[in-house]
Amino acid sequence: MTDKVRVRFAPSPTGSLHIGGARTALFNLLFARHNNGVFVLRIEDTDTERSTEESVAQILRSMKWLGLDWDEGPEKGGDYGPYFQSQRLELYRKEAQRLLDEGKAYYCYCTPEELAARREAMMKAGKAPRYEGLCRNLCDEDRKRYEAEGRKPVIRLKVPQEGQTVVEDIIRGTVVFENSVLDDFIIMKSNGMPTYNFACVVDDHAMKITHVIRAEEHLSNTPKQIQVYKALGYELPRFAHVPMILAPDRSKLSKRHGATSVEEFRDQGYLSQAIINYLTLLGWSPLDSEEIFDMEKAIREFTLERVNKTAAIYDIKKLTWINGHYLRELDLDYITDQVIPFMVKKGIIAEEDAGKRYEYIKQVVAVSRDRAKTLDELADAIAFFFKDVAEYEEKGVKKHFFKENAAELLIKGAEALERLDEFTHESTERAFRSLTDSIGLKAAELIHPTRLAITGRTVGPGLFEIIVLLGKEETVKRMRKAADWIKNHGTGASAS
Repeated sequence: MTDKVRVRFAPSPTGSLHIGGARTALFNLLFARHNNGVFVLRIEDTDTERSTEESVAQILRSMKWLGLDWDEGPEKGGDYGPYFQSQRLELYRKEAQRLLDEGKAYYCYCTPEELAARREAMMKAGKAPRYEGLCRNLCDEDRKRYEAEGRKPVIRLKVPQEGQTVVEDIIRGTVVFENSVLDDFIIMKSNGMPTYNFACVVDDHAMKITHVIRAEEHLSNTPKQIQVYKALGYELPRFAHVPMILAPDRSKLSKRHGATSVEEFRDQGYLSQAIINYLTLLGWSPLDSEEIFDMEKAIREFTLERVNKTAAIYDIKKLTWINGHYLRELDLDYITDQVIPFMVKKGIIAEEDAGKRYEYIKQVVAVSRDRAKTLDELADAIAFFFKDVAEYEEKGVKKHFFKENAAELLIKGAEALERLDEFTHESTERAFRSLTDSIGLKAAELIHPTRLAITGRTVGPGLFEIIVLLGKEETVKRMRKAADWIKNHGTGASAS
């Protein structure tokens, strides 16, 4: 085993990268960086029926987007490749053959039907179903007979039937498993592919992995893997099983609880920095208990000893709150670049116009981002700056448009803006306040219907910031249009 810390994230490409997997990858990366070690990405694609190239691409894409930059693995290479298990089959077969030659493993010819019948019988007898070692001591004659029948054998590991297997876990402490509950499990399938518990041990040893950091659900696999390590004569790595992520109702996290894959969160307008910040808090916290921190701080302070034993609760509200913080605080150009694809997708702006109108978009984002929690929300919030108002918020109409003289007041406000030579925040606000003072009204009685007229909404950035960004011509046009709408739809019709 090397003195240098080497950890790995080893997803199966049978679907998208989910929050739980991303958190495991993140904890591995933080541990590696904290210890000046190496972070390896390995793709465990031996499940040929379910593994897909699209899933591989999705996993790599999600990890890059999150900034989980691996040191060795796909697209990077390294001294211990290949980094796809499907390209390492010769190594597994060689090590399985060594176990056969040393009498530590054996061919099993039991058919799936026979095994199912034995399981059922054991369950009826009130016993825990397990393989009973029927083929453990087959003679050559029996083997030849089974092969003549066309049976394709699996290879099983001979597991000690007495004693205990002890897992020394950095997070959970000492966990003891009775060997009597383990059976002679399969290490190579009849199709020549390795099982998970065999392949990952062979690979972790070959890749000189020093620490295996993974989800708690893998703890039950660890005694089996320790048996493989011992049979092969490998040195054990250190194990650390991080707590599960549960839904708010403490059930297993699933799609019914909302988005769970990294790409779903990206598509909903969450920022990678916010997700990384949030995932770090799922089972770990910095020394000062602050909730907003960057990757550098997490790397500096991260230790496995401070990872919680108890399950972490997935809280979308907290993630959204953190996302809102990053939306407000990150570099304005960066946020502008991030929101443009959402604007294009929603038809708010044409892709070819984004470059030409970049400075304007940036100004709009600057006055609007404080109120949004996601990029998707932000795109919706700024849509009125780029498209005419198609409808007015119903509660605002009742409150502000259906007042006596509402239409007339909007027209007077539009005329006051039209007369301005200088169109600034100060001059537009002064014009509005002079107008309302002259007719004995509070400024709010003009400000609220004007906001509704030019944005279609009752809340948003400061009105005079909006007016200046929209410009005189567009603002006046929208105010007059709203006045006409009031005359045609509301009680304000009598006011003119």
